[in-house]
Amino acid sequence: MDTIASLFSFITTPVSWIVVQFHSLYGAIFGPDSGWAWGLSIVSLVVLIRICLIPLFVKQIKATRGMQALQPKMKAIQERYKNDKQRQSEEMMKLYKETGTNPLSSCLPILAQSPFFFALYSVLAHIADGKTIGVLDQQLVDSAREAKIVGAPIAAKFMDSPEKVAALGASLTDVRIVTAVMIILMSLSQFYTQRQLMQKNVDLTVKTPFMQQQKMLMYIFPVIFAVMGINFPVGVLVYWLTTNVWTMGQQMYVINQNPTPGSKAQDQYLTRLLKSVSSHGQVRGRGKKKIVAAIVAKGPDRNDIERKFVASLTKQGLAAQADGSVIKSSVATADADAASSGAPKRQQPKRQTKAQRQTPSKPSSKK
Repeated sequence: MDTIASLFSFITTPVSWIVVQFHSLYGAIFGPDSGWAWGLSIVSLVVLIRICLIPLFVKQIKATRGMQALQPKMKAIQERYKNDKQRQSEEMMKLYKETGTNPLSSCLPILAQSPFFFALYSVLAHIADGKTIGVLDQQLVDSAREAKIVGAPIAAKFMDSPEKVAALGASLTDVRIVTAVMIILMSLSQFYTQRQLMQKNVDLTVKTPFMQQQKMLMYIFPVIFAVMGINFPVGVLVYWLTTNVWTMGQQMYVINQNPTPGSKAQDQYLTRLLKSVSSHGQVRGRGKKKIVAAIVAKGPDRNDIERKFVASLTKQGLAAQADGSVIKSSVATADADAASSGAPKRQQPKRQTKAQRQTPSKPSSKK
């Protein structure tokens, strides 16, 4: 870990400067040597980084939507080459290349914040050794070494020896309990985030190699974090737990507001939208209008959930428009009026039995 962190030494000065600025703010409230001051400084670092990554997150969402638009073509490739997995993979990669999509785009936020993660790890490692780094002078290093979060120094690790923990002014039991709880929370939040994505926001009608990879990562990532977590300082665990919680909340917002077509989340979203339209007689909100407009633009390529939504609007005498709004549908309204007025419906001719079809009809008598 130290070797990897050294590769990002160029960013340790900016990271240490940001932490020091937040520390000066929280130190005035909680005291400069308080664990709250240093802990909240790390949390604020995460929030600042994630806010800066919002444009990248938007780009990730657009790339994900591009992948969703390819679902029908991907499904066709699967059916065409269902007995030739190698050719199927080759055609999938060809499709990604032609359309300029990247199935690994969901990894962009993690890759972008990796330098900050390793830089913070390097800063905390220097604090544990009592060494200055970046803009952290000896006074700040000593203050950070004394800061404790629920009895555990922010520079302490689960695997530290009793002597090293004692040098930081804490007990080994406190350090291991705190770090174990944080590692468990970190792994569970990672698992829940990935599980929520796979269960609610994936079009299950199309099975792709990418989906299988995502399912594997749902179980692999938490294990990796748990194994690596025992070598993370408490401050790094605070960082990673905070970023996991941020990712989980961010994903919940996206799933609720802009679900993947064909997913369980889309079914739930359109059910809520239908209730809203039924109550107000219109689509309220720019985001909701964009969703309806996208469904209208698909035409015959709509999935079953979207067709059910359009049919439900029609039953209520409404028709979705290309701009995402809804208007009264004359066809549906006419049918509804005819039904309410008691007008006779067009009767379908009764189907004849086999005996009736075989019996010749009698000629009409001439007068």
